Amino acid sequence: MKNIRAALAVAAVLALSACGGGSPSSGASAPAAEGSPGLTHINVGVIPIVDVAPIYLGVKEGIFREEGLDVELTQAQGGAAIVPAITTGQMDFGFSNVTSLVIARSKGLPLKMVASGSSSTGDQDADFAAVLVKPGSDIKEIQDLAGRKIAVNTLNNISDSTIREAVAEAGGDAKKLEFVEMPFPDMRAALQKGNVDAIAAVEPFVTIAKGDGAVPVFSNYAHPVDDLTVAVYFTSDQIARQKPEATQAFIRAMKKSQQFAQENPDKVRAILPEYTQLDPAVIKQLTLPKFAQEVNAESIQQVADISLKNGLIEQVPDMEALLPQ
Repeated sequence: MKNIRAALAVAAVLALSACGGGSPSSGASAPAAEGSPGLTHINVGVIPIVDVAPIYLGVKEGIFREEGLDVELTQAQGGAAIVPAITTGQMDFGFSNVTSLVIARSKGLPLKMVASGSSSTGDQDADFAAVLVKPGSDIKEIQDLAGRKIAVNTLNNISDSTIREAVAEAGGDAKKLEFVEMPFPDMRAALQKGNVDAIAAVEPFVTIAKGDGAVPVFSNYAHPVDDLTVAVYFTSDQIARQKPEATQAFIRAMKKSQQFAQENPDKVRAILPEYTQLDPAVIKQLTLPKFAQEVNAESIQQVADISLKNGLIEQVPDMEALLPQ
């Protein structure tokens, strides 16, 4: 009961996507399962976004089956649903952005990262996240964002905290930034109408906004944190203890699936229509995340430090307990 109350108390801090917001899909929750007898069944909470393509490919290619796992992928609208399901044992593993997990662990939720999800490409000019402005805007450099109104999909999370840090590093006054919370799909119109000066978007909304003529200023995932692990798969301390063999099998299968996705971008794009409602034309153009096999612990530590600096957490959580072994 204590875990249930804790989960509900902090559910709001967890993202509705890898980046804390909604998705371009309908959110249908039809599970995808391998369904073979003699395998260990696990339920994984995912979100219908580009970032989770590797796990869908891993199921389709039989990678999880090879590790003895029968995988049920249950779509959720975000971490606000996945986290309570894991803390109560209804799901075994789930997907979330790293800032949300840092915040949750700092509030006492016994959550643990087990496998890498999506990472920045590291290229500010070609990443799956970007801060964009209208064509002709006088915002040309990162420091020019000071004093401007920026749309983010969730306040006090990975987008606004990394932008604040980037502006401060560039010599701008980060205290003068004004963030406005709105869903990713609404940002395009808000920027066009001049209701905001910039938007912090992720794919496919970066590609869609560029199609309107929006101009990227920088990627807040590629900078200020180097080689940023943006999102991960996680479980609870209890599940990791109770199901050590399944947990290790899941970790091995995810590493193989991540590698497969990284080496086969065409198959990543090909599988997206199977669990999202993305336009095929957009799928061809969008920038894919990097699908790393390992979580970059140093980048997560930087995220925790930035979260503390910006008041998202009162103290840095036990990082050894949070990070993969």
